[in-house]
Amino acid sequence: MISFADRVSGVLYGTAFGDAMGAVVEKMTHAQIKERYGRVETTRTKWWKADWPEADRYGRVRGEGIVTDDTLMTLALMQVYCIERRHLDAYDMANELVKEIAFRPRFIPEFGREALILERLFYPEKHIFNRHALANCDPREGGYGNMVNCGAAMYIAPVGVVNAGNPKGAYDEAILFASGHQVSYGLEAAGVLACCVAQAFEPGATVDDIVGTALRFAKDGTKRAIADICEQAWALRADRQDRERIVEAFHAAIAPYSPMGNDVNRSADKLGIPSNHYTPSRLFSIEELPMALAYIVLHEGDLLEAVRDGVSSGRDSDSIGVMIGAILGAMQGVGAIPADEIAVLEAANRQGFAAQSDRFAEAAAAILKEDLSFQARRQRQLLPIL
Repeated sequence: MISFADRVSGVLYGTAFGDAMGAVVEKMTHAQIKERYGRVETTRTKWWKADWPEADRYGRVRGEGIVTDDTLMTLALMQVYCIERRHLDAYDMANELVKEIAFRPRFIPEFGREALILERLFYPEKHIFNRHALANCDPREGGYGNMVNCGAAMYIAPVGVVNAGNPKGAYDEAILFASGHQVSYGLEAAGVLACCVAQAFEPGATVDDIVGTALRFAKDGTKRAIADICEQAWALRADRQDRERIVEAFHAAIAPYSPMGNDVNRSADKLGIPSNHYTPSRLFSIEELPMALAYIVLHEGDLLEAVRDGVSSGRDSDSIGVMIGAILGAMQGVGAIPADEIAVLEAANRQGFAAQSDRFAEAAAAILKEDLSFQARRQRQLLPIL
């Protein structure tokens, strides 16, 4: 039996592992990754931009286990739960999460120095600060006007933890909380990722259970994208060593739901050109979550192989790795991640992952116990009148 604490550690280390693996090749195409690396096999990999001038790297460093904002935001959300010790909504994003990212410095591994998480965030995540701290919006409307992307889904796994075994509770809470950050299919992906993590905590949960849960709660384009790409993954299991064919099939399956393709960079020459990129839509889906689920299906829950192939498929590779790692870390516990990789993550990032995981596990367990106590009281009160 895998303990609750081991599963929580699995979520955090799985997130960091997938993040560090994908960070070294983020925004490369699959063809570029294949030419340079073959496949990303370990966190102990050199970043593809490592030899560029510092100005071109925006002062950042990656590779050799360094994580990105995906993991830092996950840690920030864990800290909010440790402070509040209850379920959250958009008002908590507007209050405590903003404090975590904009007012409480921590060591930022990519910078190699202490700084605010806000300094490291991409613009859609800076939107949290703009809307809540500067615009003083209704917290539930914080996501309005944002670029629709995977920015909320990438750090939402802790919501699944505090709703372990209750996918509907996880979905509902993730939507309530992440409405302060995202809209449309970006918000939807956060809800679905959280419910997948919650399902993965159920003892004996299978890959099919997790995908079934995703499809039960997902809406619109997100649901269709997951169904289509996972259908490809099930059909291609016998040929999973043919990585070229797999990537081609998965990218073809996601294409109707995401116009991004390999065009993942913004540049001046694209300004003023009409596009559906990152705009609200009931027909679209982010790429990262369906891709993550597809690689989980393809490799039948093998965390290492799913992460390695998932990040090596290219594009937003770190977030694909994060989602695979969080879901399968919850299912299999921290033992699914090699001890030597964990040691690299601890040394490279100086976050004290083990201590933060223990603290969050205690807070999450307290929240879950209070839920169970409330349900028992409610049952006793209602039984006489039913």
